[in-house]
Amino acid sequence: MLNGVPILSLNGNKAQDIQGIAYSSKNVQSGFMFTALKGMKTNGYEFVEEALVNGATAVLSDREKPENFTKTWIQVSDIREALALCSANFYSHPSQKMKVIGITGTKGKTTTTYLLEEILKKSRLSPGVIGTISYRGPGMNVTAERTTPEAPDLQRILFEMLEHGVTHCFMEVSSHALDLKRVTGIGFDVVVFVNLSGDHLDYHQTMEKYFEAKKKLFFLDHKKGIAVVNGDDLWGKKLTSQLSAGTITYGLEPGATVRGKDFKLDEKGIQASVDYQESQLSISSPLLGKPNLYNILASVAVALTLNLSISGIKEGIASLKGVPGRFEKIENSLGLQIFVDYAHTDDALKNLLETVHELNPKRIILVFGAGGDRDKTKRPRMGEAAGNLADWAIITSDNPRSEDPLAIISDIEKGLKKTGTQNYQIIPDRRAAIELALSMGENGDYILVAGKGHEDYQIIKDKISHFDDAEIIRGILKEKGGI
Repeated sequence: MLNGVPILSLNGNKAQDIQGIAYSSKNVQSGFMFTALKGMKTNGYEFVEEALVNGATAVLSDREKPENFTKTWIQVSDIREALALCSANFYSHPSQKMKVIGITGTKGKTTTTYLLEEILKKSRLSPGVIGTISYRGPGMNVTAERTTPEAPDLQRILFEMLEHGVTHCFMEVSSHALDLKRVTGIGFDVVVFVNLSGDHLDYHQTMEKYFEAKKKLFFLDHKKGIAVVNGDDLWGKKLTSQLSAGTITYGLEPGATVRGKDFKLDEKGIQASVDYQESQLSISSPLLGKPNLYNILASVAVALTLNLSISGIKEGIASLKGVPGRFEKIENSLGLQIFVDYAHTDDALKNLLETVHELNPKRIILVFGAGGDRDKTKRPRMGEAAGNLADWAIITSDNPRSEDPLAIISDIEKGLKKTGTQNYQIIPDRRAAIELALSMGENGDYILVAGKGHEDYQIIKDKISHFDDAEIIRGILKEKGGI
């Protein structure tokens, strides 16, 4: 299990069998190796005794062995790298026995994985997906706890996928996962960069550091990965300039390896021609808006790189009706265009509103908030986007977490006031805000409920309550007789 792991010292029996790996002392079972990771709030070193009580026979740590410690103690300089490599060894490197496609960027990762999943199914192959909504494949579907799991969980999921016959795994790779080395030890066949805009700056602090974290995906394994990059994105251009020749680009601008042309975007979906290698294919999709055109181009570029059939590509794109919480349409009989979307940053909110403007709405009524204990600088910018692009905005709570919901709303309101608009209301109760938006709606209006998307919970202080925007909307529509 320690093959290829840089070790500073090893005390104890290195020939013993290890039954599993745990980074939480609560999950340790008999014969496990416990990894004493340093977290955001606590240090795993403090839980070594509990891990031993629960049956740990070995400890992986970046500290020296304590005196009188009688079990096996492995000291390493980089504990996260060591955990990832040990995990890959423990599960016999499942990523080497399937095609693994890693997708990173700020917006569009989830939709791109859904498109590729459909393309694979239509190509009679067996896809697995690890992403923000779920970890799934043939005979397995688990709600995701985080976009990219910790290394032992990630390797276990890949191992289980392999046992279920998965041929290709599409993985959303978050900047946190790259920074924390969760994907170290995975051999990626294709790595994809979709775009970059402001997000997670509470963690990364600057856009440059955020970009550097994302960029790590493209330098994990020089021997294996083919790079697919959004050539229209400014950060994508910067990344391409730093990569070796042979990078595959996609976009709408001239020069893209896979280029969208003659596209038509309306309330029925997307029609476009795609040029590649002196060939052309036409695509048709029920997904809406230009951001989804980019997601489609990314999936076409990856599918072509994987040598998938043109018929499988076209059929897969045409068959995806929607993605949970990603510009998800809520059908109704009231003549309203109602959508739930995950847009929770200023750039994503701006993109969402601009996308809807292209669909010629009568009015845009927007319900949105911002998460607590996260990047505060985006809040006024979100308010500004709403003030400039929505006809009526209702500011409400998202997941306030430990913060005062009214303080978060006040930060957002500063941006709205900056635009000079008076077309907004403050309703901290999210259900009441949604109810008001639906009661205001008239035939031809677009009602957008943004921020939480696929999430089915709301976090207020330390309480997690069930709350699903789409479910709430359908319930209110049912009461109105509109569903």
